[in-house]
Amino acid sequence: MEYWPLSKLYVDEIQPKTTGNTSITGVTNAPAFEAQVTSNQTISDNTTTKVTFDNEIFDTDSKYDHSTNYRFTPTVAGKYFVYASIGVSAQADAQLQNMYAIIRKNGDTDNIKATHFNFAGNNARYATGYVSGVITLDSD
Repeated sequence: MEYWPLSKLYVDEIQPKTTGNTSITGVTNAPAFEAQVTSNQTISDNTTTKVTFDNEIFDTDSKYDHSTNYRFTPTVAGKYFVYASIGVSAQADAQLQNMYAIIRKNGDTDNIKATHFNFAGNNARYATGYVSGVITLDSD
């Protein structure tokens, strides 16, 4: 087993970084949300289905719709880190051939970010897809 030496950082004072006359100490990370699914969702074979993330873990500015459209609509334009983790389970062993996790913007059919698993001839029963990226979002 190999061990790496620990580094030490010695400082007398830590001050907030400033850009011009604007200090970044007051920056908030909002609007932001996190949501999860509360029950299993059935999907048909070979279809694209929106996941109903219906339970808000947090929603700083009430900008996530957790009951009808299941979408985030920020009122602050900017770059947002967006991610999703989705578990898919087939009805029986060796039935899962392909699995996609996709992030879309504005209900468009174009994929903004996507991940794909193809199990080829070695089909699975369960898979977890994780997709993430920084996406530019406009305000309402």
